[in-house]
Order: sequence, then structure tokens, then C-alpha cells
Amino acid sequence: MEQLRYVILDDEPIAHRIIEGYCENFSFLSKAGNFYNGFEALEFFRTSKADLIFLDINMPKLTGFELLKLLPHPPKVIVTSAHQEFALQGYELDISDYLLKPFSLDRFIKA
Repeated sequence: MEQLRYVILDDEPIAHRIIEGYCENFSFLSKAGNFYNGFEALEFFRTSKADLIFLDINMPKLTGFELLKLLPHPPKVIVTSAHQEFALQGYELDISDYLLKPFSLDRFIKA
């Protein structure tokens, strides 16, 4: 099976650990980076690629959706947010799925 390179963009370190732990169950997922704000991720995407972003919305300086709008060719996106009110806007930005924190491994697998 082809490797999928993913990045995590979330300002909460615990969210990174949870997502990484879930991803370790799948040999086809390969982590390309961890970012704690949108500017770090923007810098990564200037020179590198990923197939999937686990994207938090509510972050200081640059929100997840603001970052998404700045990427000319964004990869697949799974939103990971504690705020359900952003779901509709997410689908307007063509996201793949919306995981409401805290989410279970079962729900993660579906996404």
C-alpha cells in the first residue's frame, strides 16, 4: 500500500500525541511534520508536500481555515476541533472529514 504523508497542525501538544498514537495503528501513514501554529505549517508547505493535514481551527495568529485558504493546492484535510460551529465552513472548503474533540479511535478510523 502506498504511504500517506501526514502533518498535524494544532496548538495543543496533547492533541499531537493523541493523533500520533492513533496513526501508529496504520502502517501506510507516515508523519511528515508537527506544527503548533499556522506560520510553521505555511513555511513547511512552501518547500514540502503532505497528503493529509490533521487541522485544528482555533489557533493563535492564523486559524486553520486561514492557513487552508493560503495554500494553492491543499492536501486532503481532516479537521480536529472542539468547536462544532465551524463544521459547515469546513465542508465549504472541501475538507474530507470533521472530528469533534475528543474523538475516539473508532471515529478516527472512519475519517
